[in-house]
Amino acid sequence: MIEYKKKRFPKTRVATIDICTIGLEKHHIPAFIEIDVTESRKKIRENKREGKRISFTSWLIKVIGDTIKDHETVASFLNGKRELIVFHDINVSMIVEKSLNGQKIPIPLVIEKVQERSVESICKQIADARSHNLEESEIVVQSSSAGVSAQDVVNPNIKRVNSWAERAYYYLPGFIRRYFWRYLLRHPKIAFSKMGNVSVTSLGMVGSANGWFVPVSVHPVCFGVGKVTKKPMVVEDRVEIREILNMTVLMDHDVIDGAPMARFIGDLTSRVCHCYGLT
Repeated sequence: MIEYKKKRFPKTRVATIDICTIGLEKHHIPAFIEIDVTESRKKIRENKREGKRISFTSWLIKVIGDTIKDHETVASFLNGKRELIVFHDINVSMIVEKSLNGQKIPIPLVIEKVQERSVESICKQIADARSHNLEESEIVVQSSSAGVSAQDVVNPNIKRVNSWAERAYYYLPGFIRRYFWRYLLRHPKIAFSKMGNVSVTSLGMVGSANGWFVPVSVHPVCFGVGKVTKKPMVVEDRVEIREILNMTVLMDHDVIDGAPMARFIGDLTSRVCHCYGLT
């Protein structure tokens, strides 16, 4: 007899599958980069000892947001066939993993107006989201690439009640569910209000594998943040052991060409290497 066991399929997985299907239709160009974060991580540790509440992830989100603000086409949406919509704000969607009924549930969190925020405020929002006690009634149409407003997840005084449409989503045929996401992407203002214009997926704290991973996203630009590892690098003609961050960046080739992509990657790499915004 073949032995096996069954596990309940989380509702959130349905939306994740739909997002992956739609995301694979986008013309994302992946960039695999290595960034020397030795000095940046040293500065962050010094800031923590001085009592500042920051983290490497929150600082990296701030750097990403400010750099995109200076290269705004990277996070623009295609509107029809001949027009781009560039939003003033940089709203970053990321995943906060929480436990519910013994299962790990990925809950999207949208960090709004990153270009105007401090690293400390971003760090606090992420920490509050992680510490908030999640109830099943708060689960809406979630996925690894969709977001809800920050206060819906974080504020414990808000009791979110699922609409009929949100509850019915999981029972619809696949082609209807995926039409919902295609409709969303054809209307950039709605898409931006729900999920922002940037996605950051960080797996650096999970496992010990040294390498890159390629996320799937419906956002114009997506960052897959890997693990920081130590490896020998050449610094001023000397070989030194440095802390290196592996990162994958997906950029939508429908909205930006190769040369602007390269300039954006170069600017981002330089800022991360040179302790942008850290004192």
